[in-house]
Amino acid sequence: MNEKVPDHNTLCNAAAWLLRRRNVGGLLDAVARWAAQARALGLGDKPFAGDSTHFETRHVSRHYERRCAKARRNLRKRAAKRGCRARTVKRLPKLGLGVCCASHLILSTWVGTGAGSDSPHFEPLLFDAWRRVPHKKFTAVFDAGYDAEHNHALARREMGLRSIIPPRVGRPTEKPPPPDSWRGRMRRLLRSRRSRRACGYTQRWQAETVVSMIKRNLGDELRGRTARSRKRDMLLKVLVHDLMIIRRQSERRDRADVTPFRLLAETLSRRLGRMAAAPTDAI
Repeated sequence: MNEKVPDHNTLCNAAAWLLRRRNVGGLLDAVARWAAQARALGLGDKPFAGDSTHFETRHVSRHYERRCAKARRNLRKRAAKRGCRARTVKRLPKLGLGVCCASHLILSTWVGTGAGSDSPHFEPLLFDAWRRVPHKKFTAVFDAGYDAEHNHALARREMGLRSIIPPRVGRPTEKPPPPDSWRGRMRRLLRSRRSRRACGYTQRWQAETVVSMIKRNLGDELRGRTARSRKRDMLLKVLVHDLMIIRRQSERRDRADVTPFRLLAETLSRRLGRMAAAPTDAI
């Protein structure tokens, strides 16, 4: 046999190459393109929602979590007295998701480390989803963590979208936002439960449903030991979730309607196969 045994780092290097931002972005482009051809996005009926979540840096049992709950509370109290965040909070992997509420497909993503404000991630989540879908006029709903006047201006003036974000960021105050600002309009729009349901803001919970689906089906812990490898793990969970949704959709639809979904699954499989078959020195 003339074939050489691959190096023990081949799979690790291949995974690092496959899960680069450029490759993941291309796969999400393919997901959005084929879902649009199958008319499965449904952005004309239900809005686009965004949310963020944290993952565990290692696997821990529920019993261990209960035993360490008191120690974590003490650490938080000490960190609050010092006026700084705990080290565990600074190291938590963070994932931002842009979700299509009608199909639970993830159209855009952001990965990072640490617990900070969600407002800076608003632009990449919304812009990546906006450029991927053919329907450029849809409603975008986000939670109060993305609240900012410039985010409304970006979505409404530059992209022509309808953004709905509760104006609750900042310290509690009795002084309402200016009535002529977008935050003031959001305060009037989301005043009652009936108005929130009428404008579509209640569909934002679908983003939290997607977060729950990822953690229940794929786990809430990451195997990577560095910040870069944990980001790759989170991107892999996003791609696997979309493939699971496509597979479920293909099982429910008839053969005539499911062709785009099957073609998408075959295209993604072939593309991943070609990437994995690339020579190691090219990685």
